[in-house]
Amino acid sequence: MGQEQFHAMMPVISADLIHTITTKQNVTETEAIKLLYTSDLYAVLEQEATKLWQYSTPMLYSLLEQEWETGTIRFPDV
Repeated sequence: MGQEQFHAMMPVISADLIHTITTKQNVTETEAIKLLYTSDLYAVLEQEATKLWQYSTPMLYSLLEQEWETGTIRFPDV
């Protein structure tokens, strides 16, 4: 995937994750944005080379929960 396509997809991925966070964590959209954008997961997701953008929203949310609970992220073997 080219950088332009990747940068076009990031807002969609982020919006889906933010929606999921607001629903599952019962927080405001502003709080969800802060939770996502300050996470280690998002820092990795921003890097196209990691290919995390290929993961589904439920999988990304699961990794985010893992980070919140343990302070680390263990990426699944794919």
